[in-house]
Amino acid sequence: MLEPLRRIVQEVNAAPDFRAVLEIIVERVKAAMSTGMCSIYLLDPVSKRYILSATRGLLPESVGKVTMSTEEGLVGLVASRAEPVNLEHAETHPRFAYFPETGEERFSSFLGAPIIHQREVLGVLVVQQQERRRFDESEEAFLITVSAQLAGVIAHAEATGELVRITAPEADTGPSAVYPGIASAPGIGIGHAVVVSSPADLYAVPKRRSDDIPGELEQFRRALEKTQQDVRSAKNDLKGILSAEELEMFDVYLRMLEDHSLGGEVIALINQGFTAQSAWSQVVIEHIRTFSRMDSEYLRERASDVRDLGRRVLEHLQQTTRPEQRVYPQNTILIGEDLAAPHLAEVPFERIRGIVSVRGSHNSHMAIIGRAMGIPTVMGAIDLPWAELEGQRIIVDGHLGHILVDPSPEVERAFAEVFRQEQILAADLLATRDEPSITACGAEIGLWVNTGLRVDTKLSLETGAAGVGLYRTEIPFFLQERFPSEEEQRQIYRDQLQIYAPCPVTMRTLDIGGDKALPYFPISEENPFLGWRGIRVTLDHPEIFLAQVRAMMRASEDIDNLRILLPMISSIEEVDSALALIARVYTELTVEEGYRIEMPKVGVMIEVPAAVYQTRDLAQRVDFLSVGTNDLTQYLLAVDRNNPRVAALYHGYHPALLKALRHIVAEAGALGREVSVCGELAGDPMGAVLLAGLGYRTLSMSAANLLRVKAVLRQLTLAEMTTLAARLSELPDATSVKHELQQALQRPGVERLLHAPRGRGAAA
Repeated sequence: MLEPLRRIVQEVNAAPDFRAVLEIIVERVKAAMSTGMCSIYLLDPVSKRYILSATRGLLPESVGKVTMSTEEGLVGLVASRAEPVNLEHAETHPRFAYFPETGEERFSSFLGAPIIHQREVLGVLVVQQQERRRFDESEEAFLITVSAQLAGVIAHAEATGELVRITAPEADTGPSAVYPGIASAPGIGIGHAVVVSSPADLYAVPKRRSDDIPGELEQFRRALEKTQQDVRSAKNDLKGILSAEELEMFDVYLRMLEDHSLGGEVIALINQGFTAQSAWSQVVIEHIRTFSRMDSEYLRERASDVRDLGRRVLEHLQQTTRPEQRVYPQNTILIGEDLAAPHLAEVPFERIRGIVSVRGSHNSHMAIIGRAMGIPTVMGAIDLPWAELEGQRIIVDGHLGHILVDPSPEVERAFAEVFRQEQILAADLLATRDEPSITACGAEIGLWVNTGLRVDTKLSLETGAAGVGLYRTEIPFFLQERFPSEEEQRQIYRDQLQIYAPCPVTMRTLDIGGDKALPYFPISEENPFLGWRGIRVTLDHPEIFLAQVRAMMRASEDIDNLRILLPMISSIEEVDSALALIARVYTELTVEEGYRIEMPKVGVMIEVPAAVYQTRDLAQRVDFLSVGTNDLTQYLLAVDRNNPRVAALYHGYHPALLKALRHIVAEAGALGREVSVCGELAGDPMGAVLLAGLGYRTLSMSAANLLRVKAVLRQLTLAEMTTLAARLSELPDATSVKHELQQALQRPGVERLLHAPRGRGAAA
């Protein structure tokens, strides 16, 4: 069964659309299992009934007409049990339902497997046989495996609307397509898509058009010529090594590039107005699909040859394409498969209305930057056909995590009203910037900012932040093509220290690894979040650490508001090693080089479980502690915060996290050490209430969230928050904690600060 399964997977991956996927499955499974019938029943999201959607063996006219609930028929039995049903004589089973329009009275044996995605039964895959037959364990396992492969495809079809078009073609799905993602930075963004693509990836080439057809044709000709030269050169190099038959494959490559083959199809698309890159990718992808569907194993293997040739030409196309100045409209929605900080460097900040990334999650680095910049951001939009969206009208709903493509005028007006309400609230909050950050009972809660981008500085100063709880020094590193020199770093750090003086500025030493890899210092690991990152990298490369600390200290001369923060600490030895290097730099600068510098305070981040249980030992060695709730939550719950498949398991209100936070603040308080929170939980108004109740008196957050958090804290007493936190800490799960917290904060003046305003029809 392994070879048929491999072929099915190949053909499904190469299928042009969802309807083709269903036809491939029923055709190939019927043949592989030598049965009289194979059918797929899909759950209609509207009626909640399972509809016959594809078949080989039943009457074709019954497709779309036969439906059943979980209480009807053997298909309903499979769906309700969410497990396979294997029957030798199906018609004698009490749940057997007869549908004369299918012609299924000819069949006796039955094997059905549920198609399950994220615990929901999306459909049922069925095979039946005329003769009595007990399907054996290997056949049952094969059908279960195919069902598992089909589950992700169906989930994708549901997200993109293809499923509804098959199960309920008469349904009015509206004029706009809505794609789900992970809400990562709140707000509404309305504008036009600008697609950022990756190099030499056929599937990442946006469908762009060009008015310069002669220019595009010339670029394509040059790319073909260079590829042909590469192929001929490779053939010559391998003469005497490969056989004559093997060398003939190079001649096949050359013929494929000619005008009567791939080259001619591409030229035709260019003449229709497509760019050379877009035309080439479309033609090659279609040929890959064609080869993948062929019966001959030899011909199927040629799909990889076409793919390889496609990449070679695309590389030359990208090199020969004339450098162009990207035009970013006034209302840019930046979209890409895996957006990172460097992609933002080229775009004028004032033109960005929204950010959408296919990969990543709420706590990815890109999401954190989006929140810092106050730009509506959606991550993990895995079903979004992002490469096809260039120039299209887009709405980004950063509250619900939705991307709306080509919205109707009515829908756009509704979202524009939500945006207007948000601007009114923002103006109201800005008026409170000079009010003290105190609770209703007069207790002071220090509200600091997390920063790293230039735009952060402007936003931070507008909010009246009391200091910088986290300056991400890695961001300037991302914007370079090499490690910045000590002097370059000094100038950057000096600007930050002067701008915020006399308020303290907490500079975290270089924190790369995990989901933050420098383009010129790539770190490739199977499990990067458990690998070489943070302090582990810089201690292994003391030249990087020493240069950075020297730059920080030199920048602080005559200002003396610097604090140094060490990331990803998991052992006392790491702290001792880092402190020794910091002391060495201080001695060199003050004693040997004559700088007038005060020794800065040094702190550590508590973001791994090991550090939680060594809080007291760490507090004895440093001046302050800062809790990074993003990574701490990830490690406590064993949930990759960049994986959208498990994003729903990442809970900032999880009881385990609350217990860890309570332990940290108690241990630090016992030694009189300052302890703060600089993770995203601090910037969530409800999270801030919880943290204040747990005993934290300094919270650091994105500037975009600070005034909202302040407004909430000013309306609650410390006693209220402490009592509430104590009660919530005893609850058994994150859902209960969040629900109880929401209920407790449903009061005039507070509730509107916790939730985004919604206009009529805004969630359409």
